[in-house]
This record gives sequence, structure tokens and C-alpha cells, in this order.
Amino acid sequence: MLVGAPFEVSGGQRTGDVYRCPLDVPRNCSRLHLGRMSLENVSERKDQMNLGMTLTSNPKDQSFVTCGPLWSHECGSSFYSTGICSRCETFMDIVIVLDGSNSIYPWYEVQTFLINILQSFYMGRGQTQVGVVQYGSRVVHEFTLSDYHSVEEVVAAARKVEQRGGEETRTALGINVARQEAFQRGGRSGARKVMIVITDGESHDSSELPLAVQLSRKDNITMYAIAEIRFIASDPDDQHFFKVTDESALKDIVGALGERIFSIEGTNTQGRRFGLQMAQAGFSTHLVQDGVLVGAVGAYDWNGAVLKETQRGKVIPPRSSYLEEFPDDLQNHAAYLGYAVGSMVTARKKQLYVAGAPRFNHTGKVIVFTMKNTGHLSILHTLPGQQIGSYFGSELTSVDLDGDGDTDVLLVAAPMYYSQGWERGRVYMYSLSPQNSLALQGVLEVTERAQNSRLGSALAAIPDMNGDGFGELVVGAPLEDDHRGALYIFYGESNKIQRTYKQKRFVLDLNSDGLVDLSVGALGGVVTLWSRSVLRIGSRVTFEPEKVNVFNKDCQRGGKQRRVPPRAVLDQSEDKMLLLSLLPGHELCQPISFYVQETADYGRPILVVMETGLQTPDDGPVLDPDWPSVLRTEPVLWYERQGAGPAWGGGVAWRAEQASVSVVESKRRRVVVSARLENSGENAYGPALFLSHSHNLLLSSILVKDQSHLQLECQAELANQRRCNISAPFMRSKAQLSFHVEFEFSPLVFLDHLEVVIETSSEGVERNPADNVNHLYLPLKYEVDLLFTRYPYTPVHQVQNLAVFPVSDLLLLLNVWAETFSGTLLLNITHYSTQPKVKFRSLEMLTSSYLQLDLNSSLFLEEDRPTRLVVLGVRKEVDYQLPLLVVLGSLGFFKRRTRKEAEEGAGPVVTNEKMAENLL
Repeated sequence: MLVGAPFEVSGGQRTGDVYRCPLDVPRNCSRLHLGRMSLENVSERKDQMNLGMTLTSNPKDQSFVTCGPLWSHECGSSFYSTGICSRCETFMDIVIVLDGSNSIYPWYEVQTFLINILQSFYMGRGQTQVGVVQYGSRVVHEFTLSDYHSVEEVVAAARKVEQRGGEETRTALGINVARQEAFQRGGRSGARKVMIVITDGESHDSSELPLAVQLSRKDNITMYAIAEIRFIASDPDDQHFFKVTDESALKDIVGALGERIFSIEGTNTQGRRFGLQMAQAGFSTHLVQDGVLVGAVGAYDWNGAVLKETQRGKVIPPRSSYLEEFPDDLQNHAAYLGYAVGSMVTARKKQLYVAGAPRFNHTGKVIVFTMKNTGHLSILHTLPGQQIGSYFGSELTSVDLDGDGDTDVLLVAAPMYYSQGWERGRVYMYSLSPQNSLALQGVLEVTERAQNSRLGSALAAIPDMNGDGFGELVVGAPLEDDHRGALYIFYGESNKIQRTYKQKRFVLDLNSDGLVDLSVGALGGVVTLWSRSVLRIGSRVTFEPEKVNVFNKDCQRGGKQRRVPPRAVLDQSEDKMLLLSLLPGHELCQPISFYVQETADYGRPILVVMETGLQTPDDGPVLDPDWPSVLRTEPVLWYERQGAGPAWGGGVAWRAEQASVSVVESKRRRVVVSARLENSGENAYGPALFLSHSHNLLLSSILVKDQSHLQLECQAELANQRRCNISAPFMRSKAQLSFHVEFEFSPLVFLDHLEVVIETSSEGVERNPADNVNHLYLPLKYEVDLLFTRYPYTPVHQVQNLAVFPVSDLLLLLNVWAETFSGTLLLNITHYSTQPKVKFRSLEMLTSSYLQLDLNSSLFLEEDRPTRLVVLGVRKEVDYQLPLLVVLGSLGFFKRRTRKEAEEGAGPVVTNEKMAENLL
């Protein structure tokens, strides 16, 4: 067993290490001393790199991967905790092209500038190299890139550089020699090339200068110009050109030049954000098909990233791959992407990568993505966190429950999930569909104790433990039990994990017994938990004879007849523990005798309970908690009189009376069924009643009439079904039970009939089973209450249903005056009629509207044909032809007098101060 020790000390530094602990022999763990390993050509810092913080084993070749995510290397004045080998931003070859012609005076100013700028460089392994070329009429290599490896050495060499002089200033020649020769003498592959040209600007080969600059830029050389010749400098000029008027001004630009060459915090542009300088790669690792997936939580200003280490090298996706899900406006949140990494296998055997970002937007996020070895990363799905500060995505794992190689469940932990005042923790379960989409199955949590357990701080999928063929899940809760920690084991099922944990107590078979054992890390040590065998004891109870005749009174006990008060008596009535030796695959039978005595209560059964357990449950094997250990059964009681002829049970007959209901009124929505149950034969044992009704009825109550010793105890089987037991062991001969069943019509279900079926049964044999069923069927009509109104000044009509029943097949006929004398259309309707032209000053027109139902409809109206009248007044202002002013006023409806009112001579109904009779 490998154990990481990230705080282990090596050579006075806290480097971390890994221990190898044999489990087959009682021997102490041995240290691998991985903290002593060093990398060449790198100025590294191994102190506090936490080697062993991440351990991932590969069972295929018995190899493992361990990481020190805080491993640092020196880049300039900073130490970058990349966690991986990467080039410093100061890994560059700098060639200084120095004008030494006679026009440069005084020389000591130029030499002082050269020494000062060299002292600002970061030289060392994997960092900066410097060479100096001096030119005038000819070019001289003062020293090359590979001559010196420290600032002290190169400064000492610069103090010895003397002015070569020359009648001409051939700047183009100096640039060409530096480009062609200086970068070849000690230059390194992959190093950034920088050229600093210092001249007074008076070049004698100025015609050749543009070509020299163009060729340098083509060779990817970044050029800085300290002169009056601006176009020598690389773009942009304001970052690469320094204009000086005399040699004394050189000392003022040393600091600015150094900052622009070595950008702040190792970036290429001053003030830009971090890239991979603080990546902390190796914070998490996961083996994939073609390499190792590596989480880098500190990359890109601690927004995080995911890298991949392959045999062909590192795969580093660009920052742009994450911008859609991790936008720049949330860059200060430090999402920590890569805090946990994993993978899933789809039904088509395609591998998808998973990474958690527990601090994204304070709630956390998990991304599912693919990554090509070219660096192209595509995010397929995202899973957002639900609670601020829960650290959703800090731990994740995928589980193949049935062993087919496909991922069944993805588990994402939120160990700091806050619930009921405690950081209890929670684990989310997501199922992977054949279409590669994720759906939330549920959550795993433990709420039985009030404590900060942080459930989900560690997750591990383990093989089958209980023998059901499905894998299990182990979840760590390190702060449970006053920070002592606890381990929860959840059993797997088909395509899911049980939400209730089965054990409260990685995976290796440590003692070669074929069982799963657990190794759990603790602060300063490791706890190994050995598995115990799991037993399943099958139990069965049979009765001989199969049925007990309650009328066959056999009281002979020991050759004597005696009365025994209990209903059932064992030979030894006290509790007796039977110790049995069972072998796997074998069956053992133990007979136990008992006798049934006469009693008045034959309704309640005789219950026989058999419990199985282990004699020493704390040692050796354990019982499967999912396997039943308690068996409950009862003997069948047989009601047959000894010596009688054919066995006839009670003849139960029905008589039901229904109220004469064929019309359902809106204010009277209840219906009552009166029923009487009568036993016309012998005693009926175990009588029961079954009630069903149509879906447009809602059962309100079942009431027993009069005072009866018989009662009904009902339970709902379906929404429209009830099963009722008669609360007595038997129904005596000639006994009767009368009751009311009250229903209410449902406002949601609309049928043209009602149906009620009541059926009875008993344990006896019926002479006439047909009379045990009563079937009620009634056709229905529903009374509707419609309100037909019209707004007084707007030609809008409204029909309202004021009752509770829906209305169908409703026909509305509306006749409206639609045209004026001049032919102007007042309303745009599909059907209309016009009157002949008339001359008038004013007139009043009457519009009649009525409602009518289809003849075949199951509904009816309170009035045969409800009619409403509308008065339209039209007035002409002058006689000559002008557009008419239509006054849409005094519009209203009249209530039609019923036939009863007409016969009684009731007065006319007045609406809008006009009498209907006058208008008619």
C-alpha cells in the first residue's frame, strides 16, 4: 500500500514523500525518498512542494503517479508554483548590439549603462543568457551567449569592454552580424530572442538598415532601439523605442528597459494577468486512456485549468477554451477549476473528461468536456452548484455499478453543504443517458446527527461487497464524531446507488481472502479495515396440515382432555433460542408443534414469527442487512363443521336503493346510494366489501345506519376504489348491515352517466354468487348557469359559465344592426342583414340575442331559449347629407319573463329606463 506524506522533510526542506507499506508481513513502512529527486537546468525550489499530496495508481502495470503541486522554480525575481516543468518567461537569449564608433562620447556613460542593464537581468539555469557585439566600421564579438552564466561574471566582463572606434557607424552591419552569428554562438532552442541596439542614430549604411530590420523580425527577434532611429524597434514603438539625445540620458532608461524586457510577473505585457505561472498543476490527477489528466487550480489567476500529460508531451488547452463557461467578468472569483478531475465512459465506449471548479461564482460548477492532443478543448455539459460556499465539485468520481465498462452514475460532492445549521455535506448523483446527457438522480446525505461531518470530502468506488452483483460507494466524512472522522458505505443497485447508507465505518484485497478491504487515510497514519464475510440465511415456514379446521376441537394433550385458555399453545410456551449449525447450500428443518383452541375471535390471524441471527454477531461473518432476517406468516383457518354435508358458507345478498337522480343541479351536487347487506345463509367468515365508482364521482363518506355491532373499515386501493373489511370475525346468519355511500360530483371530470359497483365476498362457499354484486348505472344531465351580458357602450358580448360543470355544444346566435343610412359599417361581422333606406330624424332599433343548446346535448338550460334585447339609438343632426353621429348609448339586456310570470300577470321588466313592452 502506498501512503502519501506531503509534509515529510528531506535535507532540511519540507518536500513531502511517499511510503510503501507491506500488508502481507508485520513490517514498518519504508520511505521511497522521492523528495530528493531534482531536475536539471532548472532553478527549482522544493521546499513545501507537498509531494505525495496526490496519489493515483495504475493497476494495469503496477505503476503510480504522485505530484507535488507546489513545486516552484525561479523565474527572474519570482518563484512560480507551476507544479510542472515549464519554461520561465525569462528564458531568453539577449544580444546587445553596441555602437563603438568615434561618434560615441563619453564612452564611460555607455559602459555604465551596459553594466546597469546587465545587473537587471535574471541569469541562471533555464533563464537569461547575454552576449555583446560592438560595431563601428567593423563588428567584434565582445563575448557570446554561452560564455558566462551569472550576473557577476557578465558584469565583470562588461567592465573590460573598451571602445573599438571607427570612422563609420555601420548599424545595419552590426544588426546582421548579431542576427546571423551572435544568436548561433550559444543560443538555445526555444529561447526567446531579444536584440538591444544602442546607437547615436547617425548610420552610414542607412540604406541597408530596413532590410536588416526586416530579416531580424522574420527570425522572430524582438528588437529594442535606444537611438534616434525609430523604425529599428519592434512594434509597438512606444514599448520598444527609447529616444535619447546624449549618452548621459542612458542611465534614466535602465529601469524602464528592464521592465519592458522582463514584463511584470513574467507575462509578455506589463500588467497582464497570470497564465500558468502559479498553476499548481498536480493538485489532482486521474488516469485516462492515453495519459494522465492533471488539474491546475492556480492557472489563469486561480480560475484553474486542466492539462494532460501524454507520452508525446503535455497537452495545454488555451485560456480561450474556458471563456464561455468561465467569463472574464468572474475572473476575480478564483473558480479553482481542476480541484478534482475524473472521466466517464459512454455506452459507445467514448471517454469524457470531468473537472470540478468548487469556487465558481461562489456556488461551484462541474464541466464535462473532451480534449484532443492538439490542445482543443470542447465543453459538452455543465453542472451548476446549488448553494453558496458548499464547494460543489471539490470531489467527484464515476461508478460502473454492473461491471459492463460503462459509467452508470457520476457523483459530485459538496462537502460544505449547509443544512439545519451544520456543514453536513452532500453528494449529488447524476445518471448518464445513452445520449450522453446528465440527469440528477438524487442526493446522498446523513441527517441523523447534528454535526459538521463534511460528508463527501472523499469518494471511492469499490467492488461488490454484499454479493448482489453491483458495486458499492465509500464516502468519507472526516469531521464527524468530533473530528475523528467516519466512513459511510452505500450499496449499489441497477443503475443507481441506494440513498441510505448500509455501513458506517481504496480498495484492495489485503489478506487474499477474496473480499474487499478498505484503507482510510488519517492525520499521521492509515487505518486498514478488513472485510467480513456476508451471509444470507433463507427461512421458510410450512404448516402440516396446511389448513386448520376451527370446528374440529381436539383437546387431547398427553392422553388427557383439558381446557387451554390461549388461542394457540406451543409445547413450550416460553421463549426458546434454537442454536443451529448451518452449512452453505444445505437446508435444516426444525418441527414445532402447536394446537388451536376454540375462541370467539376468528378474525385476527394467528401470527407466527421466525427471526434468524448469529450467535456471535461481533466476530466472524455478518448478516446481509438487505436480506430479510424476520419471517412473518399465519396458518390458514378452515371453517367447516365436522360431520356436515356440502360446505356452504354464508349466503350474502345485496339490495341497493338509489335516489332518483337524473338531473345534476349546480347547487345540489351530491348523490347518495343507500345499501343493505344481508347474510341469508350460515355464518360468513371474513366478509369484505369492494366498492368502485366512475371517475366523475368523489367519495365523501360511508356511514353505517342505525346502531349495529358491524362496522366498515375501508382502505383506498385506487382513486375510485375502496376495499372494506367488516369489523367482526364473521357475519352471523340473518345479520344485516345498512349503510349510506355519499358521493360528490367532480368539477374536473365530466361524464354523461354515473356508475357505482358494490361487491361482497367471504371465505365460505356461496350458493348464488351472482347476488353478491350490485351495479348502478344512471344517465345524467347537468344544469348549467350561464350569464349572458353585454358592456353598455362597447359592442362586446360575454358568455360566462357560473356553474361548476363544463358546457359543450353551445350555440350563440347574435343579430346586430351593422349599417347606417349612409352605408357606413359599424361592425365587421361575417353574417349580417340590412333594412331598407328610411328617412328619419331619430329612431331606436332593437337587437335580439338568444342562447340555444344542441338537441342531443346532455345539458339543459333553465329557460328554453334565453333571450336578451339590445337597444341601439341613432339620431340624425341635420337634414343634409353628412356623416351620421351614432350614439352607442343606452345599450342593455332585458330579462325575458318566464311563463309563470306571464301567467301571473307580472309587470314588465324595465332596463335602461325603457319598458320592453313599449319597445316590442
